[in-house]
Amino acid sequence: MTKPSPSDLAPAPKPDKGNAQAGRKAATGAYTPASVSPNRRGQRRFAIRLWSVRHSRLLEWVYHRFASVFLALHPLWRVIGYARAEAPVTLVERGVKGVLFDCRMCGQCILSSTGMSCPMNCPKQLRNGPCGGVRANGHCEVEPDMPCVWVKAWEGSQQMEKGDAILAVQPPVNQSLRETSSWLRVTAAAAQARDGEAARAGRPT
Repeated sequence: MTKPSPSDLAPAPKPDKGNAQAGRKAATGAYTPASVSPNRRGQRRFAIRLWSVRHSRLLEWVYHRFASVFLALHPLWRVIGYARAEAPVTLVERGVKGVLFDCRMCGQCILSSTGMSCPMNCPKQLRNGPCGGVRANGHCEVEPDMPCVWVKAWEGSQQMEKGDAILAVQPPVNQSLRETSSWLRVTAAAAQARDGEAARAGRPT
C-alpha cells in the first residue's frame, strides 16, 4: 500500500464565495498593468445597463420625444434617401445605444418593450422572457457575474408608462438586419402607417 504524501493530506481549498470563480488577470504580454482584468469592462457595462433600467421611465420619455422628432424629419430622410442616411445614422445610433444599453445593433430594437434592458445581451439571445436557468440571486446561469437581462427587463418595465409591452410576443431576430439602423426603420414604418391612415381619412399627406 502506498503511503500518502503530505500534499494528499492537505485540506481541500475553500471554494470562493458567490456563483463565479475570481477572474484571472488577462494575459497581455510581458507586462500586464495591475488594473487589467477580464471582468473589468464587463462590470462597467453592467453598471451602465443597470442605470438605464433604473431610469427606464425617464428614458422612455426621452425616446418618445426623440421618435417624434425623427418622424417629423421624415420628409428630409425621404429627400436624402433612407439608404443614404443609413450609414451616418447607424454610426450615431451605435454610439448612443452602445453607451446606454450595451447595444448589439440587432436592427430590431425592442428596448421600449423590455424595460430598457436589451435582450440581445442575453447569452442565449432570448427575445421572450428568461430561460429556466436564472440563479437564485437573479443572475445569469451562463455568465454568473451578470444580472439576468430578463429579470432586469421586468424590473424596468414596471416603472414605464407602457410597461405592459413586455407581455407582447416578439418574433425571432432577423439576422439580415444586423448592424442596420432601427431608428430609421421605425421612423419609416411610422410614417407609412401615418400616411396610410391619412389616406383612408381623405386627408392630404
